[in-house]
Amino acid sequence: MNPDPDPCRDPDDGATALSSGDDPDASAPWSRLDPRMLLVHPVEEVLRLLPVLIGTVVLGSSSGNPYWGLAATAVLVAVGVSRWFTTTYRVGPVHVELRRGLLQRQELSIPRSRIRSVDVEQRVLHRLLGLAVVKIGTGQAAGAGDRNRFELNGLAADSVPALRSALLADLPGTDPGSADTRTAGASATSSPEVELARFDPRWVRYAPFSTTGLLGIAAVVGLAFQYGLGERIAESGSFERGVAAFAAAGVVVSIAVVAFVVLLVASIAACARYVLLYGNLRVTDDGRMLRIGHGLVKVRHSTLDRGRLRGVNLREPLALRLAGGARLDAIMTGVAAESGESSLVLPSAPEREVQRVAADVLTDPLPVHVPLISHGPAARRRRYTRALGPAVAVAAVVIGAFAVAGQALPLSATIVAAVTAVATGCALGWDRYRGLGHAVVPGRLVTRNGSVDRQRVSLDADGIIGWTVRQSFFQRRAGLATVVAATPAGAGHYEVIDIPQDQAWSLIDAVTPGCGDPWTRR
Repeated sequence: MNPDPDPCRDPDDGATALSSGDDPDASAPWSRLDPRMLLVHPVEEVLRLLPVLIGTVVLGSSSGNPYWGLAATAVLVAVGVSRWFTTTYRVGPVHVELRRGLLQRQELSIPRSRIRSVDVEQRVLHRLLGLAVVKIGTGQAAGAGDRNRFELNGLAADSVPALRSALLADLPGTDPGSADTRTAGASATSSPEVELARFDPRWVRYAPFSTTGLLGIAAVVGLAFQYGLGERIAESGSFERGVAAFAAAGVVVSIAVVAFVVLLVASIAACARYVLLYGNLRVTDDGRMLRIGHGLVKVRHSTLDRGRLRGVNLREPLALRLAGGARLDAIMTGVAAESGESSLVLPSAPEREVQRVAADVLTDPLPVHVPLISHGPAARRRRYTRALGPAVAVAAVVIGAFAVAGQALPLSATIVAAVTAVATGCALGWDRYRGLGHAVVPGRLVTRNGSVDRQRVSLDADGIIGWTVRQSFFQRRAGLATVVAATPAGAGHYEVIDIPQDQAWSLIDAVTPGCGDPWTRR
């Protein structure tokens, strides 16, 4: 086993303190960010604290002193300028280090062997000035705010490709036999880049089948009421006339019109966001690195090392699935969902296109198209029971409330509600069982579950570091179990839900030979 390249670091954190002994990085010079950031930092500070600035302007206008707004702007500009003078970084042979802060000085150090991703962003001002933001990820969650985020904001855009290649290159002291560097032999001579996917304007039709538009509307409404705009609209004569018109049209018509308008606005907002965020999408593969670039206004380039690729996650949310679409994420070692690092390969797109790209990423179409093994009648009953259970509970609460109040249930409304609840529960149970299954292909575990947020995971057997067979009280009574595959990649664990208990250990042995039922080997 190779010794730890930095025995003084905390093994649980990617950002570490510097060693007090001989510093192998001492010969590397400290550098500043590009001087053009003196123009960008003040603008970013003003935009970040724009509500505070608006408040000071309003306060100054109401008090008859307009200099409040000018003073606040001057302070924000001074803070932005100071960020450039107080930020330095260096890239040494062992560590990448960052120093920042004026009143509260902060030093971050990342061992280069712990780097898991290097993402590059270009915001509007950065693109105009030829700058870029480099985000270095270690797979650890950023923590509170962005205090522990290793971000070089910003560097000259023409110097970023060389820096990114150097940070992601294989380094001396890395174990060549480890799982993270099993492609080291191929890394020396990368193949020519092959384009796996490119943005297609027809994909925009899948954008409305997400919650982003509705969330955007909710955010705008919230801001409107926060700054008093909503109250002014409510007090206007146009609003009162609109309420009167809805009252005259009836409840059903009013609800239908409001729902139509909300969905229309949400769809337009979702489509606009999709184009701005994923326009110019291009996914390429050179046999060593997957490179994903996208964005019109804010451009982002992500680089995924194939040596840390442990599978793919084909996601099919309910609305997107009904429209025939899906999206694709890579399962990467050290890139966790909560770390804020991107593992997106393909956004919402036609299901066939997503499956094709998934097969290209895995270099094997079998895990994407292999039929899944169903989990039997006990799992089916459990799906229907869990889907209908909430409806029965709500019905019991409603009946109890009417009984306590001494009132009779309205017959017609009760029948309609009962039929709707039962039909919805049955449809949900049927869809959940239809999406439940697993398969074992050479070197990989394939598992699928869910209805509202269905996921089909293809996980490399080499990336699984442990197994757990779990049974709840109700699962034991039904003869079912949940098999959990632990991995240092992606979500950290992936489950095969409600498999017949007599098949649990045979599944594990099929994926990882020799890890069958430990009780039978004693």
